[in-house]
Amino acid sequence: MTDQLNIHTHKGVGHISLNRPKAIHALTTEMCVAMSEALSGWASDNGVAAVIVDHAEGRGFCAGGDIAMLRNSALNDEGRTGRAFFHAEYQLNHQMFTYTKPVVAFMDGITMGGGVGISQPAAFRVATENTKFAMPETGIGLFPDVGGGWYLSRLPGRIGQFLALTGARLDGAECHAIGLATHYIASENLARVKTAIIDDPANIQTILDEASETPPEARILNNRENIDRLFAGRTLEEILAALEADDSEWAAKELKTLRTKSPQSCKVALRQLADSLTLGSFADEMRMEYRIGSRVLVSHDFAEGVRAVIVDKTGDPQWNPATPQGVTDEQIEAIFAALPEGEEWTPLN
Repeated sequence: MTDQLNIHTHKGVGHISLNRPKAIHALTTEMCVAMSEALSGWASDNGVAAVIVDHAEGRGFCAGGDIAMLRNSALNDEGRTGRAFFHAEYQLNHQMFTYTKPVVAFMDGITMGGGVGISQPAAFRVATENTKFAMPETGIGLFPDVGGGWYLSRLPGRIGQFLALTGARLDGAECHAIGLATHYIASENLARVKTAIIDDPANIQTILDEASETPPEARILNNRENIDRLFAGRTLEEILAALEADDSEWAAKELKTLRTKSPQSCKVALRQLADSLTLGSFADEMRMEYRIGSRVLVSHDFAEGVRAVIVDKTGDPQWNPATPQGVTDEQIEAIFAALPEGEEWTPLN
C-alpha cells in the first residue's frame, strides 16, 4: 500500500481517498495499482456494498497523472516507465467501468485528465461549486485518454469534440447539465452525505437526490449552437476554417485557443472520438488509447509541450509538425496501429 492514498472500510462501504495534496492528488503508478488491489478485494467481499472515491485535503479531487514522470520516461528510458503507468492506469479505469458494486466519486475541485478517468466510470458522480473539469491534454502534446474518447464522444452534439480540442474548463453546473455529473451538491454538505452513505449504502440514490440542489445556469448551454455548428467538421482543417469564417467574438476566442494546441494531438483526438463510437466495449477503448499513448508519449510534441507549459512555463511550445496540414494521414494511422504481439494493453485478470 502507499501513503499517497487513504484506504479504509467504514461499515459496509470501501473508501479510497487520494492523498497527494502538493500534486493536487495526481496519480502515480503505485496509486493506480493500490486502488485496483483495494477494488479487487472489495469486489469479492460480501461485507462491502459500495465504494466512495474522494480526496483527503487540498484544492482538487485529482489534477491528472504524474506528467513529470511521463516526460522523464520519454526522455530517459524510451517511454518504458510511462507505458507501465498507462497500462496500470487504464486497467484501473476499465476495472471501475465494469465494477459490479456502486461507486460514488466526489469531483470536488480540480478534476482533470487522470481525475476524469477515475470519476467518469462511477455510477454516481457528484459535482460541487468547486468543480473544475477539463481534458487539457492537447495543450501538452498528449490526448484525452483514460477513457476520454468514450466519454467525450458520447456527449450531446459536438461538445465532446469542443472539450477535447480546446481543453475548455467546465464548472460543476456545466458538468451536471451535460451529464458528466449525476448530482450537484454544495461542498459544505459532502461530509454529511458521505456519513449517510456509510450508514445506509443500499440507498445511495435517495441520499444523493435529497442532498442535491438546483445548480446555477450552465454557461456551456448558451454556446451550444456555436459549438455544434463551428465544431461540426470531421477534420481539424474544417473546424479551423469554420471558426475563421465566423465573425463572432466567441469564434475568435476559440480559434486563438486552438492555435496554441498541438496539431498532431488535435488530429489524434478527433480520430479517437470518431473511432470510439464504433467500438463494442470499454476494453476496446482502452486498447486503442494504450496504442495511442505508447506512441504519443515518445513523440516530439509531448516532451516539448510539457517543457513549455509545465517545466519552463514559457507557454511557447514549438510543435512539430507546426501546422495541421503538416500532420499526414499516414502519421495518424501509425499512431493508431496495433502494437506488436505481447505489447498490447490487457485488462486485469
